[in-house]
Amino acid sequence: MKPARATRLIFLLSGIGMASWAPMVPYAKARLGLDDAALGLVLLSMGCGAVAAMPLAGFLTNRYGNRDVIGVSGLLVCVALPLLTIATNAYWLGAALLFFGAALGVVDVAMNAHAVDVEKHAGKPMMSGFHGLFSVGGLVGSAGMAALLKAGAPLTGSALAVSAALLVIVVTQWRHFLVRLDDAGQSHSIFRVPSASVFLLGFLCLVVFLAEGAMLDWSAVFLRFSRGFDPSLAGLGYAAFSIAMACGRLLGDRITASVGPVTIVRVGALLAALGFFLATILPWGPAAMLGFILVGIGASNIVPVLFSAAGRQPGMSPGIAIATVTSLGYAGMLAGPAVIGFAAHLSSLSLALCGVAVLLVVVSTCASIARR
Repeated sequence: MKPARATRLIFLLSGIGMASWAPMVPYAKARLGLDDAALGLVLLSMGCGAVAAMPLAGFLTNRYGNRDVIGVSGLLVCVALPLLTIATNAYWLGAALLFFGAALGVVDVAMNAHAVDVEKHAGKPMMSGFHGLFSVGGLVGSAGMAALLKAGAPLTGSALAVSAALLVIVVTQWRHFLVRLDDAGQSHSIFRVPSASVFLLGFLCLVVFLAEGAMLDWSAVFLRFSRGFDPSLAGLGYAAFSIAMACGRLLGDRITASVGPVTIVRVGALLAALGFFLATILPWGPAAMLGFILVGIGASNIVPVLFSAAGRQPGMSPGIAIATVTSLGYAGMLAGPAVIGFAAHLSSLSLALCGVAVLLVVVSTCASIARR
């Protein structure tokens, strides 16, 4: 089905676009002479842009449908990526990251709303597979950009090459996206306050995104300073987590169809919590690596299932419901690592990560929300 293929490719585009920025960060730091504190503030612009744009994306998809919102925001991602390489100072880089994050945020909401619609038409679970392509895109984007730079390609030229590849996806797939995400003959008010169920789904996503953010920002620190890994090997924890998550998502639709969404959330959250407990309680490096793999496997399909549940909320536009859930989720990814750092300062990093595990147990107890 062409809409399903187009959806897979736009998830791939989003993953590639977001991850392509990661290898550019050291170049931006060196080019602009930023210290760590200044760089941290500038990098926050990307997340702020995404979270600020997500509610707008819900309105746009409800008003104009998914096709043009995905197409236009996809084009904006292609435009924004090279701008990150030509910023002449921290302020312009912050503005470029704000624009880049906003474009990615709109794509994120619209593609998930579209994925819900495609899933409804297909009559079977498909969301995990779509998110699996996003994870694959993350690996392709970071590795591809790193390979171009290692080969000696100029930074702006590398960004333009990636943008050109993404542009091909947008242009060739635009006409295959479905126009409307609402059920035929059903209309929804854009001003309706999301239900308590939507906010609960958003909170659960916040916890899972917090866990993912903890892995991104703290797994290498934990392996280096708490488990004595060599600095060159400390990044293996996040790599193992990412591969486990990608594999879990690529297999997730089949598993969800077999055991159901409630079991996916309940067992997945417990498995991810077990991973954090295993990594932090047992004082051995291999146990930490195994724990991070369990976190990736357990968390892999929770967010796709929760997004599908948000898109099925009665009387609520899927775009607005998903925008609410996504905004809360990304707020967790933004604020979570800082909260973990503060908690680690007051106690220890191991105890802070155990706190994340406790929150995942709470997610497991609320798994029945995925049935609605």
